[in-house]
This record gives sequence, structure tokens and C-alpha cells, in this order.
Amino acid sequence: MDRIYFDNASTTPIDKRVLDAMLPYFSDFFGNPSSVLIEEGQMPGKAIDEARERVAELIHAEKGEIIFTGSATESNNLAIKGLALANRSKGRRIIFSDIEHFSILNQADFLTDLGFQIDYVKVDGYGIIDMGDLERKVTEDTILVALIHGNLEIGTIEPIEEVARFLKKRGILLHSDGTGTCGRIPVDVKELGVDTMTLSAHQINGPKGIGALYIKRGTRLTPIIHGGFQEMGYRAGTENVPYIVGFGEAARIAREEMGERMAHLTMLSKKLREGLASSIEYIHFTGHPEKRLPGHVSFWIEFVEGESLLLWLNLNGIASASGSACASNMAAEDEGGLKASHVLTAIGVPPEICHGSITFSLWKDNTVEEVEYVLSVMPGIVKRLRDMSPLYENYKKTGARTI
Repeated sequence: MDRIYFDNASTTPIDKRVLDAMLPYFSDFFGNPSSVLIEEGQMPGKAIDEARERVAELIHAEKGEIIFTGSATESNNLAIKGLALANRSKGRRIIFSDIEHFSILNQADFLTDLGFQIDYVKVDGYGIIDMGDLERKVTEDTILVALIHGNLEIGTIEPIEEVARFLKKRGILLHSDGTGTCGRIPVDVKELGVDTMTLSAHQINGPKGIGALYIKRGTRLTPIIHGGFQEMGYRAGTENVPYIVGFGEAARIAREEMGERMAHLTMLSKKLREGLASSIEYIHFTGHPEKRLPGHVSFWIEFVEGESLLLWLNLNGIASASGSACASNMAAEDEGGLKASHVLTAIGVPPEICHGSITFSLWKDNTVEEVEYVLSVMPGIVKRLRDMSPLYENYKKTGARTI
């Protein structure tokens, strides 16, 4: 069997239809879309308009509410910094959830230096925002809340509509990182009630290096990149036409195929989760069991270190992800070793246990046969790692578990 790719929360392969749509804009239609008075610029300009409309349709927005950026990280930065700077006369307090992506969380020091106050709202054991904690932390000086829509590490989907209703009554803005949801599940920004929302192309078989930001009509937002007046003045710089075209095509395909994809992924993840639960002792699934992304299975295993499990899966031809942040969390460098995932610690998993976590994220091209293969090799890998674990050896002697 060829390698099995179960790391689609990290990135997805580009769809051939997307690549075919992009190619002419590298050479045949190479013009600058800002050169509106010449033919060479008009075709790329029209292509951007069409892509903008397709991305807007994906989330039920208006075409004029979508701007293109260089990545989801840039979109998150533009949303948070832009909203904060545009509204600082109203207040200086900003609230993030404890499980935001680092492109949100790592803005805190910068904003603090500008005079803003950053606070954090807790989540429960499933990763769902604690509304009581949010209500306690919202003050008259609060201008903005950031809450991720779907967490790609634990799969939980947040109650954005409920949060938006609460905040709207108080005149507080809401930004949501929709990187994990837009194009994966139905998203209607009007129903959700968000003021801004981030989208990413490479999460839905589009190219890397292109993102988008939904900005609700009438929302005040200060640009953070200064130069020309591209993207309605929100994001200066000559547009990356081939990648924007690719994003538009990926959005079109995702919208048309979403129902079929979701049914397929729900079936696969159910089979995978049930198979793991029945074949591996002391496995603990993370995230909400129902309010979660289709095709997403995340868990931690007692007496097993996550990165060792990740490596053994890789040796057996399976690509997955670990919640242990040794490779991905730069903060670990400051502490000289493994640093537990901030998402897992936020949901109450002890740091010493977080290192045993794994995320399997499936996508449209994964198959039942791949799931069955993973289920066939996982018990043996876990047994091998446990046999090398002093914690497991101690458990067999004393009955003392890690929880």
C-alpha cells in the first residue's frame, strides 16, 4: 500500500482541477491586475473578481466583503491588529480563547506594547468555550473577542452564534479563525454573526501562500501593510493572481462537493474511532464527541509518548500529527525540551500526558482500506512502545496509572 496521509489538518494536496485553473495565470495572462487600462491587466482583474465571488459564495458573504492575503496567519494578524487599532478609542481590552492558533496568541505581546490589555477565556474539557468565564471577563472596556471556529488539533467546533449574540448586545466585535471550517463544513457568516473571519486555501486542496479575510460590511479595520490601494485598500501589494484563482476554484469545488465529502469523512472517522477504541487499552479521545470536524480523530494513549508513536506510524507509511509541541512550538526552545500542547493543557490534560497525543485528520481521498490498514498496525506499535516504557512497567508491577 502507498503511504497513507492522515495529516490533512496540516495541509491538503492541491486538486488537479485547481492547478489547471492556475497555470494560465503564470504565463498566458501574466499582467498586473492594477493595469486596468490595458488588455494584459484586464483578464487577471476579471479572474480575481470571479475568485472573490466564489470565496464569498462559500461562506455566504458578499463579494465586496472578501479580501485576499498571503496566508491565514496574515488574515488573523490583519483582523486582530486592524480591529484593535481602528477601535482603540472605544476601549483597550481584548479577549482570546485559550485554544487559539499561535497566529492569534502570539500577537499578545505586540498589542500589550501598544497599550492594549489581553485576557484569556477558558474552555471546558471538550474544548468548548466557557460562556460563564467569558461573561465574567467582558468589561465595558472590551472591544474585541477572538474565538476559533473549529480547532484542528482536537476537532471541536465552537458555538460561534451563541458567543456572537452575547457580544453583539454589548457592542463587542468578534473575530473567528475559520481556517479549519470554511470549505470543510457549511459556514454562513451572516448566521454566525462574526465581524471578521479567516479562510485558508491550502486547507481545501488549494495552493499554499494565499489566504482570505471576510470583513463584514461597515466594520472599521485599519490596514497593517501600507503601500498601494489593492484589495479595497485593506491589503497593499500586487495581487498573487494564480494563487487567488486557485483559491477561487478550490472554494467552488468545496462548495459543490461538501455534502458528499462530509458523509464520506463522517463514515471514515466513525470506523477509525470505533476501531481504535476496541483495540487499544487506555486510549482517551479528545475534543467534543459530536460537535467536531468530520474526518477528525484525536486522542492520547497512556504509557505512550506521542512523538515516538508519530515516528513509528511514519515508519509504517502513515502520516499523522502529534499534540506534543517539540517540533512546532518555538517556546519549547526556551525550556530545553518538550512543551505540552497549549490546546491539550487548556482542556485539562496534564502536561506529562499531553505528549502521548495523536491527531488523525482525514480528507476526501482517504479510503476505508487506509483506515483498516491503520487499525491493523496501531495495536502492535502501541504494544512495542509500551514494552519500552518504564511507566508501563511500573504500572504492571504496582497498578499505578498515569491518571
